[in-house]
Amino acid sequence: MKLYPAIDLLGGKAVRLEEGRRDRATVFHDDPPQLVAELARDGADRLHVVDLDGAFAGSPQQLELVRKIVAASPLPVEVGGGIRDRAAIDTVLSLGASFVVLGTAAVRSPALVEEACRAYPGRVIVAVDARDGVVAVDGWTASGDVTAIELGRRAAAWGAAALLYTDVSRDGLHVGPNVEVTAQLARSVDCEVIASGGVGSLDDLARLREAGIAAVVVGRAIYDKRFTVAEAARVCHGDS
Repeated sequence: MKLYPAIDLLGGKAVRLEEGRRDRATVFHDDPPQLVAELARDGADRLHVVDLDGAFAGSPQQLELVRKIVAASPLPVEVGGGIRDRAAIDTVLSLGASFVVLGTAAVRSPALVEEACRAYPGRVIVAVDARDGVVAVDGWTASGDVTAIELGRRAAAWGAAALLYTDVSRDGLHVGPNVEVTAQLARSVDCEVIASGGVGSLDDLARLREAGIAAVVVGRAIYDKRFTVAEAARVCHGDS
C-alpha cells in the first residue's frame, strides 16, 4: 500500500479540519512549503495537497502556494480543492502537479470530468467524499444525492486513475478509517481506491493494507506525532 502524506491549505497555512468543518481547524504550520522535505522523506510515495479555501469558494484560491509546494517536492503531488472547470484543471496541472483531484465536479459536471479523464489519461483522481454512504459536495457542506459506489462506478467508467474515498464523519478525528466500506468500494470498481479520513494509528494502516487498499492519505496523525512518516511507510509497504 502506498503512503500519501497530506498538506491541507487554509488561509495560507497548513491545517487539519475535523469532519471537514472550517470552524474546527487546527494550524500545524505557517509556511506549508517548508513541510515538504519532512513529509516527502522516509518512504512516502506521493504528497496529497488540498486547497481548502478553494473547496469552500468553488474555485482555486491558493495557486501560488500550490506552485511552491510542487516545486519543492521530490515526489509526485496530487492537488484538489475547488477545481470545478476545465480552466482550473489545466491550470493546476500546468503548475507541475502530477494528478488533479475532482470531487464536486464529478457530481455537478460529470461530462467535464469524463472529458478531463480523456484529455489527461492517468492523471485525474475522483474524490468520493461520503457521509453515511451518500456523497458530500461543495466542501462537504451539501449532499450530492448519489451513493459512493454509484459515483465510484461512474468515475471508473470515465477512466479515472483512482478514487479517493473519504468518510467525512471520521476525517481528522483519529477514530479509525472505515475499512469495511473502503474495501467494499474497492471491490466494486475497476480502478485503484485511495483511503482517507480517520487514520489515527499504525494499526489502522495495517488494517487498510490487509484489506487490499491501494494507497492511503494520512494527515493529522503525522502532525499530532502519533507516528512518523518512516513508521507509517514501513507498515504501508509491509516492512513491519
